[in-house]
Amino acid sequence: MNDVRVTRMAETITNYSLNLKVGEQVLVLASVPALPLVREFYAAALKAGALPFLRTLNPELDEVLYRHGSDEQLGFVPASDRLDIETCSARLAIRGDENLATLTGADPARLAIGRKARKPLMDIFMERKGRGELKSCLTQYPTNASAQQAGMSLADYADFVFSACFCDQPDPVAAWKKLSAEQQQYVDFLDTVKTLRVEGPGTDLTVSVAGRKWVNSDGKANFPSGEVFTGPVEDSAEGRIVFDVPTLFQSHAVEGIELEFRGGRVVNASAARGDEMLQSGLDTDERSRFLGEFAFGLNYGITRPTRNILFDEKIGGTIHLAIGAGYPETGSTNRSGIHWDMIKDMKEGRVYADGKLVYEGGRFTV
Repeated sequence: MNDVRVTRMAETITNYSLNLKVGEQVLVLASVPALPLVREFYAAALKAGALPFLRTLNPELDEVLYRHGSDEQLGFVPASDRLDIETCSARLAIRGDENLATLTGADPARLAIGRKARKPLMDIFMERKGRGELKSCLTQYPTNASAQQAGMSLADYADFVFSACFCDQPDPVAAWKKLSAEQQQYVDFLDTVKTLRVEGPGTDLTVSVAGRKWVNSDGKANFPSGEVFTGPVEDSAEGRIVFDVPTLFQSHAVEGIELEFRGGRVVNASAARGDEMLQSGLDTDERSRFLGEFAFGLNYGITRPTRNILFDEKIGGTIHLAIGAGYPETGSTNRSGIHWDMIKDMKEGRVYADGKLVYEGGRFTV
């Protein structure tokens, strides 16, 4: 894709999202179709004096593994994977697969073996990131597979991606700094809140966020972004919630998720579609039934679901909660081999902070 927006994207990730410095080792994880963006990022990282190195992802090999591998082989984690995450200064993951359904036929129970085996890597990643030792960014390169999943032509999908990333503008960094300042107002307010209650169709859920830190996600860890999030107190979630935005988890479509919490733990769960995958995800490990994240989507330039969580969780007028691992920088202590974001449209919903209505119809009222 010979497009100036790809160059802007690479330069913005290099100089704003990751803010690369001389001598920093940068791990790049990407599949082959994303190489045009990898090439531009590689050049920008070199100009910044960083030390980029590439690990190529191939989902088709994952399909072979989960089709033919033994339990021992499914649980094998190369020592190099651990070394990479322990030693790199920055990490860029670029989504851009040719086929998003490579694991659709995989047994959810076998997928769970792989998730459990990689939990120690997830723990290292979360802890280093929380201590500020590891800068990380996740982004998307437009491919036909992602466009088809979103119900768009490739040209329309590329426009959607670059617009969401502000790379259709002459100065993307200025646009991200503007959004950051707007979101910081909500962070400053939410840092004073102890309890949140979410109400809406089929939903009445209360969580404690007392003593937790809210994070302004402004195009650094995710690109694009546009959300504020925290880690709820682990044993605090009480009530029910319905997630009405469809999601994909390890290539499996899961829709109409309903969760019931008691003492912070999911005690009842169902999905109108993909229930087996939902139950497998919840049973990943002993902490996968607890919440690791509560967030408000604030990017009102993203107006429709595309079955890509990187974009969908940022939709203005939504909230999302994640079961499993929480981010240590928020104060969360939940550790798990899973982090599964689930999204709720709030156009008919409300959020109360310490008993006061602060969010209604998809927007803050404070």
